[in-house]
Amino acid sequence: MAGLKWIGATLGWSLGGPIGAIIGLAIGSLGDAMSDKGNLLGSGNPNTQQKQEPKYRSRPNYRTQQQRRAQTTSGDFEVSLLILASVVIKADGKQDQRELDFVRNKFVELYGKDRANKAFKLFKKVSNQSISTRDVSMQIQQMMDHSSRLQLLHFLFGIAKADGMVTDEEEDQIHSISNYLGISNRDYSSIKAMFYNSVDNAYTILEIDKSASVDQIKKAYRNMAKKYHPDRVEHLGEEHKKGAEDKFKQVQKAYEFIQKERGF
Repeated sequence: MAGLKWIGATLGWSLGGPIGAIIGLAIGSLGDAMSDKGNLLGSGNPNTQQKQEPKYRSRPNYRTQQQRRAQTTSGDFEVSLLILASVVIKADGKQDQRELDFVRNKFVELYGKDRANKAFKLFKKVSNQSISTRDVSMQIQQMMDHSSRLQLLHFLFGIAKADGMVTDEEEDQIHSISNYLGISNRDYSSIKAMFYNSVDNAYTILEIDKSASVDQIKKAYRNMAKKYHPDRVEHLGEEHKKGAEDKFKQVQKAYEFIQKERGF
């Protein structure tokens, strides 16, 4: 099998640490030449390639952490998503075909059929491994910006809901991942509410109480629209910017629902 030069951006921090070990093992089982690891998952654009830092530090200082988060690439996000998706799918003790189809279809939507097919082959190899959710999530928390981590969480809920319902085991696993990712309970509840039907969901999505005033509602909408705006993940590539539109639309729908309910 030829080298997997299909992600479109060179991997950065995910070449090291627990994620690098998982991907390296998966690539090895696919028969790829490990000598090609420098461009393992992306040929990259010569105008946008960034210096790779394969070594993972468990306790980076604040300045280094912020600098590295700015270097997260589409490839870093994609392999992080692959690994966490495999964890959520196995959370209830089985791999439902509808959830597997959701992952594959989402990759087709984001990256196109050819790249999605290759990504899914890697995904299946990753799924066969025993993965430390804490170690992987902590690496992501230290290296990936907040907006990208929120996008990961939204995708994981989408996987869990693909078979029609989110089981308790899946929700517990996603909540655990969210905590390791350093996502606040309010942000977690906001994204979770996008996948459940409840009269209070619109308020939860905007991270406010039902007793909020009109001015508070308007302010919350502005804040959430900024937080979930697709431009916040434009550094991951146009494909992920499009994927972030789902969250943004949910915020708009929540605000419109409250506007209609409260009559303003």
